[in-house]
Order: sequence, then C-alpha cells, then structure tokens
Amino acid sequence: MAAVLNDRSRRWRWWCCSWLSLALVACQPASHELTPLQQGLVYCSEGNPEGFNPQLGTSGTTIDATASQLYDRLLDYDAEHQQFVPALAERWEALDNGQRYRFYLRQGVQFHHTDWFTPSRTLNATDVVFSFQRWLQPQHPYHAVNGGNYPFFTSSGLVNLISAVERIDDYTVDFQLSRGDSSFLANLATDFNVVLSAEYAQQLIAQQQPQLLDRQPIGTGPFEFVEFRKDVLIRYQRHHQYWREAPFFEQLVYVITSSANKRMLKLLTGECDVIPYPLIDELKQLDVDDEIEVANAVNPNLAYWAFNTDRAPFNQVDVRQALSHAVNRQAIIQAIYNGNARQASGILPETSWAFSELDFTHNYDPERAKQLLQQAGYAQGFAMQIWAMPVQRAYNPNAQRMAELIQADLAVIGVRAEIVSYEWNEFRRRLDNGEHDSVLIGWVADNADPDNFFSPILSCAATQGGNNRTNWCDPAFDQQLAQALIATTVAQRRPLYHAIEAYAVQQAALLPIANSLRFQAHRVDITGVELPPYGAISFRHARRLDTRSKLEQQP
Repeated sequence: MAAVLNDRSRRWRWWCCSWLSLALVACQPASHELTPLQQGLVYCSEGNPEGFNPQLGTSGTTIDATASQLYDRLLDYDAEHQQFVPALAERWEALDNGQRYRFYLRQGVQFHHTDWFTPSRTLNATDVVFSFQRWLQPQHPYHAVNGGNYPFFTSSGLVNLISAVERIDDYTVDFQLSRGDSSFLANLATDFNVVLSAEYAQQLIAQQQPQLLDRQPIGTGPFEFVEFRKDVLIRYQRHHQYWREAPFFEQLVYVITSSANKRMLKLLTGECDVIPYPLIDELKQLDVDDEIEVANAVNPNLAYWAFNTDRAPFNQVDVRQALSHAVNRQAIIQAIYNGNARQASGILPETSWAFSELDFTHNYDPERAKQLLQQAGYAQGFAMQIWAMPVQRAYNPNAQRMAELIQADLAVIGVRAEIVSYEWNEFRRRLDNGEHDSVLIGWVADNADPDNFFSPILSCAATQGGNNRTNWCDPAFDQQLAQALIATTVAQRRPLYHAIEAYAVQQAALLPIANSLRFQAHRVDITGVELPPYGAISFRHARRLDTRSKLEQQP
C-alpha cells in the first residue's frame, strides 16, 4: 500500500478538507453527538427511506436502510451455493404436491427492546401469520395503515398465490397455495417478506397509533431503530439479544448525503466509513490505496427506458419501436458506465440461468425509426417528456446525463424531448400516479428466479400498485408467465422464458439499456460489509480493523 499521497492527491485532499470545513459543517450533527458516530459505523446513504418497513415499497434506498438491518425472514438465499438456507424457520417441507408448505420456526428469537416497546415473549407463529395476513387480507386491521400499498406482493403474484397462512402450533406455520409455483420459495426469501411483531402491532392499536408500526419499527434483526431525522441521519444500535452473533458495532448511522461528490469527500476525510455508488473514475485518479478500497459485485440488474402505454402516442407499438431504434445504447454505455456495464441484449442479464445468447433488442437505426414514425402517422415527430431519476442506482449511476444523450438521439428523428425530475420521494409518487410519458428507471432482482425480471415490471398485476412503469398489460403475456411458473424443471422453463423475452422486447413497452456492476467504497479499516447479488446491503458482519500497528511498521 502506498504510504504517502502524491502531490496531486495531497492538493486535492487539502481542497476537500477546506471545502468540508465550510460547506459540510451544517450537515453534521451537533458536536456533542459526534462521539457515538465515531464509536460506530457511518454509512453515507444516497437518500431518505420512504419508511421503515420494506413490505410497503420497492425503493432500493428504503430496502438498503431497513431489510437486513432491522428484520429477518423465514429463509434466506445463499447466492454462493445457490440454495435456500434456514433463518427464522429452522426447516420446511413441501406437502400436497407443492401446494402447501410447512415451516418450523426457530425458538427463543428475541424482538427488539426499545423505549417504546418491551416484548413479553419471543417470536412465535402468531407473528408470522400477522406479518403475512397484513398484506394478504384487505380486511385486516393493518392492511390500509400507511397507504395499504404492497407493490412487491402484488407484482410478484404472491397476493394471489398464497390462499391462506395458518398457525398449526406455537412454532409451526402452514402456507396454502392456490397452485404449484416454482418461484414460491425464491419470493419468500426476498427482503420484502420480513417478520413483524404481532404483540407490538396490538399495543399500537390499543394506543390508537397503528401508523407507528412502520415508522418506529420493531423487528428481530441485528440492529434496533433509534431515530430518523429527514435529510440528516438514521441511527441504529446493536441488538444485544440477536439470535445470531450480535453485530460488532454498537451503533450504525446512515448519514443522508444525496450528492455523489459530497459522499466521496466525506469518505476521503473519514467522515464516512462506507459509501454507495462511488465516483470510480475520480477515485482512480487519486493515490488513496492506503485509505480507500472499492468493492464491486455482479449485480442482476437492468437499466431501461419505460414508455407509459396508457398515453398516446406510446400506446402504439410502431412508435415504441421507433423510439427504441433511435437510441444509441452503445454510446450510453461508454458515457455513463465507463466500461462497468454491458449493453443489454434483452430483459434478463447474463447472471440468470434463463439467459439467452440471442440479442432480442432493437438495434440503433435512426432511419428505421423515422420510417416507423411515418408509418404510425408521426412523420413530423412529436413532443414528449423523459423522466430522469434524481438518485444514483447500481443500474443507472447518472439518469440525468443518460436522459440528455437520449434527448439528442431523439432530436435526430424529429422527436422533441423535455427532461423532467423531482425529489426522489415526489418522483416515485408521481410515477405511481402515472404522470410520466416515459421514465429512465431500472430493476434489481430480488431473487434468482427469472420470473422476478418479468412479473414485477411487466405483468398486468404489476400495473396495480406495482412497478410496471409502462402500464402495459397483455393477457397473452401473463399467460406465458403462468405457464413458465407451472413447469417444474430448468430444462422445461428455460425455452419458455426465451419466448417470453422475445415477445416482450418485440412489443417494446420498454427499451433494455444496460446490465451493470454494483460498486461501493469503504475505508480500508472496514471489513465484512456484505453486498449480496440479491437483496440489500448488510452490516451484520461489518468490523473495524486495527490498522495502526500495520501503518507504524511501514517505512
């Protein structure tokens, strides 16, 4: 490791510190609050979570802030060995030809003890039944609390697949399915299927404050919620009675830092221990190998441009195909991803077992785009909006710049595009309302089943409170998805997904753009921060190493 920064890096560091002393002081907690931050781990997050219950949304910011820190699931997925592993359920079995699953719960699992809730018992079957019935049953007393929208469960089809969740005894729960489904366990192992405390929910009903269930959360996870200050921080503390090994850090603090430049400055000056979406090119120019490490992971994701098919002229296939042919995706890969992504050849990334070597997408061909527009009655073009996310994502590090490149491509074929953006939560709210013409968005798979790349973003179910930003609903397409889920072997399912993908891309409700790596950067003394291919970032195994003795030994 380099012991001394080069001159350019030293000057840059001096500028960082000078800039921070003036610009970032207002963002820091008061001086009397710094000691807990220094004793714990500080993660500079890119935005505010929408809430503290992943059941209610699919935002990556929310999932990263909550799922693996506050909660546990019945089972987890071991991506390295490609198998499901026990979590709150010690074991499970399939019954009735796969239409019923029985889960045997772990005993002695403690819920969080906080200033606002002291549990009188450990986790049992009542908590599991409550957690699932909340989103399954519209008449459930908690179903409509905090909006009553459960996008993952709607778009994945779980809301229609699970017909009943039944308590057999204190530590046994049965799930009755309406049909056999090859993706059931995979969907159950996602970050959305967290287990809540039924006792806490009952207490809040008695206090007439049910909304606090998702705002002052109680789970069984490695960290307990302490406080949230919008645009400033989230503070967690160690769950000392965690059923697995308790985390190393007494405190975990998320410092809300929306600017990528500010996140990197805070990392370099030691104000942050870990940051997401680092500016890779800028870090490469600095000699900081003795202080900063950059980690990357293969991430099953897709960046895409979605057309709102509820609006003219995007309700015409010819128009959608024309717009798809107009975009120079290879130029986008070079300008936005700096070589850290591949041009998408379809909806499924290379990491999927159903990936096809065929390229299903529309090639860059402005002349063909003009012909299709003329064929659709838009020879003179038209005006439209491109909505660009205001935050970075693993699948899209700079949606604003991507929108500008697409805007220039569209001008060549006579389409006049306006770029639109809002604050992240407002952006998502307006998307949910269908106010967009088109949007640059993306998807990160929650599990390894290929259905997770189709049902959540293109099915008819996903248009109702889900993530189908195209609002495209095709019963023939849904029927193909259903047939693929009934099939029981990979050999049977793979060709079905090839046909599904070819059909979806031909219909062009969305334009697949890129599959990218996921990056994070951390101080060299931090280890064990998990960046799994499926699911949220996890700090359960994070540690701080003592590097002083190593540095003292360096010449």
